[in-house]
Amino acid sequence: MIVEPKVKGFICTTAHPKGCAESVSRQIAYVKEKRASRELGGDLEAPKKVLVIGSSTGYGLASRIAVAYGYGADTIGVAFEKESKPPKRTASAGWYNTKAFDAQAKADGLYAKSFNGDGFSDEMKQTVIDTIKNDFGQVDMVIYSLAAPRRTVKTGEVAEDGTPVTKAVSSVLKTVGTEFTNRTLDLRTNEITDVTVPVATEDEIADTVTVMGGEDWAAWIEALDGAGVLADGAVTLAYSYIGPTMTHPIYKDGSIGQAKKHLKKTADEITEKYSDRGLRAYISVNKALVTQSSAAIPIVPLYITLLYKVMKKMNLHEGCIEQMERLYLDKLPKDETDAEGYIRLDDWEMKPEVQDEVAKAWETVSTENIQELGDIDGYWQDFYEMFGFKFDNVDYSEDVEI
Repeated sequence: MIVEPKVKGFICTTAHPKGCAESVSRQIAYVKEKRASRELGGDLEAPKKVLVIGSSTGYGLASRIAVAYGYGADTIGVAFEKESKPPKRTASAGWYNTKAFDAQAKADGLYAKSFNGDGFSDEMKQTVIDTIKNDFGQVDMVIYSLAAPRRTVKTGEVAEDGTPVTKAVSSVLKTVGTEFTNRTLDLRTNEITDVTVPVATEDEIADTVTVMGGEDWAAWIEALDGAGVLADGAVTLAYSYIGPTMTHPIYKDGSIGQAKKHLKKTADEITEKYSDRGLRAYISVNKALVTQSSAAIPIVPLYITLLYKVMKKMNLHEGCIEQMERLYLDKLPKDETDAEGYIRLDDWEMKPEVQDEVAKAWETVSTENIQELGDIDGYWQDFYEMFGFKFDNVDYSEDVEI
């Protein structure tokens, strides 16, 4: 099958298996190169058995690569991805990424086992626990990078046949308190338009916290600890974003921001609850990047194009793998946190000189000058690469097995 990109809105409905493998290979090569010249410092004993929940794309995949090739760690990955349906539908990018990572890790002598399914479910937690018992004994690092638009939860009621009643809960990208209007980038036309983000109801906020907050992260830690497969002195991390003032109404102070506040509260509670075990829970605040999640957030794509332009000009730009390599081989070993306990991987993004330049561009950007002030080409390059396209050494006219 000849696979071409088919873009609908902010997603690509196809993925290229060889392109995804190339993406994984390049990320691995980057970490290998950096590891050869970087010495781990601080008091962190390099983890050797790592569980990554949400391991197939973006920051989750980059995390798995960083710990595998930065620490030499054996890894278990959990993700929910779609298989192919030949002859018409390719698998999802995350499916191909995972297959490529597993194959290369094993070829390099690293243990790599991946599970495809609902990371929120009790069944997946038990499957992973059983695997840890059989193959590892214990894990010494748990990375929680699960990003999903919905989650199935138990209502607390029981059906007539004795089974628990469940319901689907969805997250929303809305404001809290008052609606917010600002400019955004229409990715289909590269036009600057106004967008108004509506106000979330109390139920929508609660549901967003349920899906994207720390509840499931805490449940994973509790399940692992209860089964005796969480090592003393283990480290666990989850990811967040804060961003500049212009994005606060839709992100930091919006419905998703309430979930991220819950995530930080959960980190503090995990550290306190398991203090006798020496467990440390961190939130890493990462940089704004083109991911399958960020492409869906109003206003953010325009900010990212302007940010890319400025940070590349200042030689400060990083992608997911550069961020995660710096996190796991520099910031985390040094236990480098701010006054609130966050690890700040957005430190370069939030430099005053960077934000001043972005703010100036924001005031004057228009459809007519977006190509000059923003990095549209860079945005689209990252977008297509997420799905395995636009790599210069992949022959996209070739018939490939999907």
